[in-house]
Amino acid sequence: MDIWSAISVGLKEIWANKFRSLLTMLGIILGVASLIAMSALVAGMEKGAREALIAIGGLKKVRIEPQEVPVDQRHLKDQAVGITLGDVKALAANAPMIESMSPEMRQFGATVAAKGKYFRPFIVAGVWPVALEMSEHEIEHGRMFNEIDDEMARSVCVIGAATRDELFGSPEEVGHEIIPIGETITINRQAFTIIGMFKHYESEQDKKKRELAKLEPKTEKTGPTRSRGWGGGGRGGGNFIFWLKNATVYMPLNTMWLKFRSGGSAGYSSWGGNSAALYDAGDPRLSTLEIKLRDVEGMDVALQQVRNVMMTTHKGIEDFAFRTQEEWADNIKSFIKNARLSGGMIAGISLLVGGIGIMNIMLASISERVREVGIRKSVGATTADIFVQILVESVVLAVLGGLAGLEVSVLLVKLLAAISPTDNAPIITFGAMAMAFGSSVGIGILAGLFPAVKASRLSPLIALRYE
Repeated sequence: MDIWSAISVGLKEIWANKFRSLLTMLGIILGVASLIAMSALVAGMEKGAREALIAIGGLKKVRIEPQEVPVDQRHLKDQAVGITLGDVKALAANAPMIESMSPEMRQFGATVAAKGKYFRPFIVAGVWPVALEMSEHEIEHGRMFNEIDDEMARSVCVIGAATRDELFGSPEEVGHEIIPIGETITINRQAFTIIGMFKHYESEQDKKKRELAKLEPKTEKTGPTRSRGWGGGGRGGGNFIFWLKNATVYMPLNTMWLKFRSGGSAGYSSWGGNSAALYDAGDPRLSTLEIKLRDVEGMDVALQQVRNVMMTTHKGIEDFAFRTQEEWADNIKSFIKNARLSGGMIAGISLLVGGIGIMNIMLASISERVREVGIRKSVGATTADIFVQILVESVVLAVLGGLAGLEVSVLLVKLLAAISPTDNAPIITFGAMAMAFGSSVGIGILAGLFPAVKASRLSPLIALRYE
């Protein structure tokens, strides 16, 4: 018997016992569907994590932050200077493995107000214009402040989309996009002019939710208007990095120093105008210093170079620490690996149960077809012919179950996308589908081996006498 005849007989046998065959294939169908769905969920989460990693600057970006001095240097605590502009100058001159640097002064807990509305952005910081590139920001309206704005300590700022939404209204609320370029806001009662606005950052899943929200009927809002603050829309239900970038206000570094951080300002100075006070004020402290390395592969050498320079400027006091994105990337890899392993084991158990079902039904089928096997052997069928026939029937069951599982997996993934607790839509990949289908075929082969061997070894004389 050739292979096509064996497949034809197998299909006829399956069709003759449709309900029994469907129940047999159910385990394979569920196993294939669950394996693909698990892989789709993990792929979606991995994509979201990669997006967030890229959104904050990627692996080349390193944050240098102040920290408590080590225990063995506690006696030098009073001499600790923290991160300063002196470090920036020293690194620029002595650390060639650094591509760019972005010093940052933050005003924590700052309140931004405009037109009777108040909001506390996550980041209110004085930076250099290079922060635009360092933090992967994009200007959608207006412009970024430049070196002249910084040198002149001008009261200008660039805001994120969440800040705009809270103070002037979101496009969903007012029915059109508000571009607040030229508007005046106050930051801790200091007046600033908005000269630029960043684009709205969001994951693909949040974008889909926002587009669906446009189709929903609008309801009339009543009661006083108030800021949503920390619970404001745009956090993406967990996409914290995107919300953080949206809830940002940047101003020139020199302006931050003069208005909020210099000793004479006490936080509410009216200083301004033509001044280079920051650069003449000794060595002002920074909140953080972000650096971008030229090459990720040489990160260890580059960080050692940076550490050597800073240990010199800090007179041997290690009151700073490095925060790299490598740890986050490693955590992503570890999480994805564990999720795939645990999900694969669960789906594998389901496939194994399906294989046991196929083996069970094939053994039952052999018991019903003992006389048929005897007749075939008596008219010339070889042991190999019987073995191939039973094995092909088992594989046909697994293949049909696998194909049905592929169809069911699409519906299952769509269902998971609708009710999924994750922030990223599941992504079906060709590799996952190929692996799941290949696994179902492999299970079919393994499940059919024992029944095929048992049937092929039947004696024709005993089989013909079987009732």
